[in-house]
Amino acid sequence: MFEWLARISITCFAASYLVVLGLEVSRLFFRLPVRMIIIVGFGAVGVFAHVVYLLNLAREEFTKGALFTSWHDWCVLAALCLAVTYLILLFRRPDSSVGLFVLPMALLFIGVAVPLQNSTAFARAEALSLASIIHGLCMLFGTVSVSLGLAAGLMYFAQWYRLKRKMTPGGRFRLPSLEWLQKFNRETLYVSAGFVFVGLLCGFVMNLNKQPTPMPWNDPVIVSSSFLFLWLVAVSLFEYFYKPARQGHKVAYLTLCSFVFLSISLFLVLSGKHGSDANEATSGKLNANFPVICCRVVRSSAWGFRGRRDS
Repeated sequence: MFEWLARISITCFAASYLVVLGLEVSRLFFRLPVRMIIIVGFGAVGVFAHVVYLLNLAREEFTKGALFTSWHDWCVLAALCLAVTYLILLFRRPDSSVGLFVLPMALLFIGVAVPLQNSTAFARAEALSLASIIHGLCMLFGTVSVSLGLAAGLMYFAQWYRLKRKMTPGGRFRLPSLEWLQKFNRETLYVSAGFVFVGLLCGFVMNLNKQPTPMPWNDPVIVSSSFLFLWLVAVSLFEYFYKPARQGHKVAYLTLCSFVFLSISLFLVLSGKHGSDANEATSGKLNANFPVICCRVVRSSAWGFRGRRDS
């Protein structure tokens, strides 16, 4: 039994989430009485395999004196948070098609984690410090909050379009009300701003204590993270004090922009050596080549799509 659990890979839970996403898409085309049972079953199996995979990583890394010490682990943890959030929303709103918007976020982080499996681990001394742990957790939860805000924003625009076209509110494609989505968008803004603030503060403390070679304060990672925090604070204050911003498309547009700034910040982090241990450089070349890998994946996908279109 334990040998079987030890063989669980990232493919296991990614495939489960893809099956669930396919079942969510099938809601739009036909009815299936047992579909909800299958969705819950595959979703629960996916989360179970996800947790077991992280436990296996923790067991391997525990021998080195630290847990979850790479960007691969960080991305897998973010995907787990989004998957668990999806299951919670599924139980609270079983008739809503929230999975069409939340599950792609989880699969996106899993897709980013795959090329980072051999990435350089974080510096051991920093990984064991309390400030580093708080920094990583807060930035993780802040990222998850912004991602959920993007999903809620997209759901808002989809629901608004359906109401504008006077489509039937029921049917096979159902979404939460505009009022609920507006409230959820506001909450993700506040939560993400709070987590990013604490995470950024801990990062500054870590950098001040990093001697003799602290990270330059004009480093793109520090600048982009600070800009993301200032943006989230400005957006949250604007939405809180300016009441018209709480209505209509404004809050949804703000959450979409927040995700764009978050994506830029994460790209700079993953394509650099932020948090990595320079002494463990044998596998750290992957982070430096991360932009090249992304470009190759996009280019190969574009050629494949072009070939299918021509055929």
